[in-house]
Amino acid sequence: MQLVDTHAHLHDGRFRQDLPEVLQRADAAGVKAIINVGFNLASSAGAVRLAGLHEQIYAAVGYHPHDAKSFTPASLTQLSQLAKKEKVVAIGEIGLDFYYHHSPDDVQRTVFIEQLRLAKELNMPVIIHDRDAHQEVLAILKEEGLPVAGGVMHCFSGDVAFAASCLELGLYLSLAGPVTFKQASALAEVARRVPLERLLVETDSPYLAPVPCRGQRNEPSYVAHIAAQLARLRGEKVETVARATSENAQKLFACKV
Repeated sequence: MQLVDTHAHLHDGRFRQDLPEVLQRADAAGVKAIINVGFNLASSAGAVRLAGLHEQIYAAVGYHPHDAKSFTPASLTQLSQLAKKEKVVAIGEIGLDFYYHHSPDDVQRTVFIEQLRLAKELNMPVIIHDRDAHQEVLAILKEEGLPVAGGVMHCFSGDVAFAASCLELGLYLSLAGPVTFKQASALAEVARRVPLERLLVETDSPYLAPVPCRGQRNEPSYVAHIAAQLARLRGEKVETVARATSENAQKLFACKV
């Protein structure tokens, strides 16, 4: 069984001491590719560096809405340069976060739009962060349009109606640890009803570890628990879910499995 963890932050300090062992466990669990995602310039550069050091790691570069306040015109130029490096497969993570408001809302919108336009210019897929901003994210995507290369709503947190709107735009939906939580009934329904050819799986490591590892540092090997939960919810074999989500990841990110 082969899997792709489509969203992780392996440059996080919590992996500093044991990243080789983390990658070994991922490989043993069948995780053959990991998309390592930046959230500002430094982390994006770190993601690119790790992709150059490890065969199974790919990089995405971008400014998270939390870090939008530090984005400058020079940042856009530097992101564009990073995006052209080997094994960089997406612009992300980008989007809106109206839960924490670490950056002003208007600044978040501006930076999201600028990065969407960069992705379209480079014809690269986008990895979208959306927290408590469903309608605002949809409005921007409808007005600006997605890159031809497409995109994914990462760590999907909406209901079936929002999922349908995202699918209509051509987005993939990526499910993470919360789909394994008992109280996540809306996500469970999304997992059941979204076509398998539009689903991805991710860990968002080191955050949001799935059951039965909840409360621990998350890591890419745990994506197997998420695939298993999708299989249970859909009444399908886990091998079917793993194969389909891996094929979807390869289509979107052009990664090798």
